[in-house]
This record gives sequence, C-alpha cells and structure tokens, in this order.
Amino acid sequence: MDKSSLIGVILGLIAVFVGMILKGVSLSALINPAAILIILLGTVAAVTIAFPSSELKRIPQLFGILFKEKDTLTIEELIPMFSNWATIARKEGLLALEAQLHEIEDDFLRNGIGMAVDGQVAEFIRDVMTEDIEAMEERHSAGASIFTQAGTYAPTLGVLGAVVGLIAALSHMDNTEELGVAISAAFVATFLGIFTGYVLWHPFANKLKRKSRQEVKVKEVIIEGVLSVLQGESPRAIEQKLSTYLTNKDRQRIISEGELTDV
Repeated sequence: MDKSSLIGVILGLIAVFVGMILKGVSLSALINPAAILIILLGTVAAVTIAFPSSELKRIPQLFGILFKEKDTLTIEELIPMFSNWATIARKEGLLALEAQLHEIEDDFLRNGIGMAVDGQVAEFIRDVMTEDIEAMEERHSAGASIFTQAGTYAPTLGVLGAVVGLIAALSHMDNTEELGVAISAAFVATFLGIFTGYVLWHPFANKLKRKSRQEVKVKEVIIEGVLSVLQGESPRAIEQKLSTYLTNKDRQRIISEGELTDV
C-alpha cells in the first residue's frame, strides 16, 4: 500500500469538508445529483473522447499503481549486486554469470545480464535497454496524461454546471428564498469540479510521473551496471560509479551497513 496516496486523499477530504463545516456550510448542501452528474459523468465523457480505448483500459491498473507500492529493486540493492557480479566476471569470466540468471526476478535486469553473457557488444546492449526505457516512459506518460486531462476538464465542467444552475435559478426571481437556495446549488458544481480537479486528478497525475521517473532512474543504474560488468571494471569502480545516483545521506547509510566501500 502506498500510504502517501491514501493519507493525501484523506487529508484532502478532511481539509475541505471540515473547513466547510467550520464555515457553517451544511454537508447536505453537496447532495446535488445534477451537479454530481455534470462533473463526474462529464469528466468521464471528456476523457473517453480524448483517449483511445486501448489507453482507457489501463485506468484500473493506474489506480493500482497510485495506491500500491511496486516491489522493485532499489539502487541500494543494485550496487552490491553488481559489485558481486563484477568480482565473479573478473575471476571466472562473463559466462559464469549465466548461473545467476535464474535468480534474477527483474525482467529488465535479467535481459541485460543475459545479453552480456551472450556476448553482445556494449553499444547494442545500451541501445536495446534504452529503447525499452523509452517505450516504458511513453506508456507511463500516456497514463499520467489521462489524469492531467481529467484535472483540466473537471473545473471547466464545474463552471458549466454553475451556469446551468444559475439558469435554473432565474426561474425563481419572484421568490427570494428559493432563489437563494438555487444559487447555492448552482455553485456546488463549481465546488466539485475544483475539488476533484486539484485535490484528486492533478495530484494523481503528478504521482504517476514521479513514480515513473523513479523507475527510469533505477533502470538507468541497471544499464550502467550491466555495461560496467561487461567491460570488466573493478567492483570498487562500479560502486563509485553507481553510488553517484544516491544522495549523500543514502550513500553514508549503506556504507555504515557495510554494503558499500567508502568512496
């Protein structure tokens, strides 16, 4: 479970709805089927028009990414791993790493080590793995853009809902009490549009982009590690190279744990 996503949504709900109560606004005022229909169904309709069905099918998966922590390798785990493989490769040759392939769960890493063991040149390996990253980034960008566009459409639909509500309110010009209620109801759509757009959809898009960037960074480390092992670099040199992807704090932490030479 990605706790930050869940905590963020809960805090957003508390901030807005508790704030409403403190301002003296009744939560029952938000029970406006017309506004809910315009904002939620309208946003779904706009997104459906904007994106092909092949991308829309991934929306449930995207919510899974938002609220689940993907079990992936970290840079801290990769550094000692590549250092160990470099030691084996320098002593026994690259072919000795073939026995390690079945133990590698990450497909990207296994593919890279497999190409190195098969004798592919560094340029070919880099090109293939880089193209894999670019394809992944394209998929991730398409997923994030769905929420970005939803966050753009929702507030605008909120304005549309308010206009519709005000048109309806004009029919009560002869009754001041009913006019006030109608105007209040008209702005519920604006509220819902702004809330969903800027508290949910845009933050969701940003979270997907950040997770994508983190995954790209790990894959870039994998490429450098694979090529370093292929080129016969020493374990210490590999540690020095890959540790540049870490913050000073993380580097010192794994040094203190004995997983990395003090570089």
